[in-house]
Amino acid sequence: MQENKLVIYTDGAARGNPGRGGYGVILMYGNKQKELSAGYRLTTNNRMELLAVITALEALKQKHIPVTIYTDSQYVVNSIEKKWLDNWIKTDFKGGKKNKDLWMRFYQLAKAFTITIKWVKGHATNPYNNRCDVLATTAADGNNLLIDEWYETHEASAL
Repeated sequence: MQENKLVIYTDGAARGNPGRGGYGVILMYGNKQKELSAGYRLTTNNRMELLAVITALEALKQKHIPVTIYTDSQYVVNSIEKKWLDNWIKTDFKGGKKNKDLWMRFYQLAKAFTITIKWVKGHATNPYNNRCDVLATTAADGNNLLIDEWYETHEASAL
């Protein structure tokens, strides 16, 4: 990793889909490193993957800087890189696109950064991705789980 470059690794997990879930984040800048994680009582893996990215960006004190985000979520990478998100916003998420609350939160946050998002193979040899997986699954298995209000109110009720 280069000095003075902001690098973020993220991962999300769900025990059942939907089920208990969690996310894990590692923020790295120079020789500094910070870990974040939280667990939820009912959510999905895609929500946790996306919430990990959002939480990482929200944790940054400095805005308008380049950020490289590594995730093993093709859902997150493709939604951003293939401009799916742009199309969902244009159509107001018509056609059953889920996670509107989180995608809109990400969309607003992303305006304050220059984001490069990269896919990394999950459960492989990348120690940072593996650590994020441990953080996410440990959070999902923990006590005092948070409530994913939007999911439980808007999406789980439609199941």
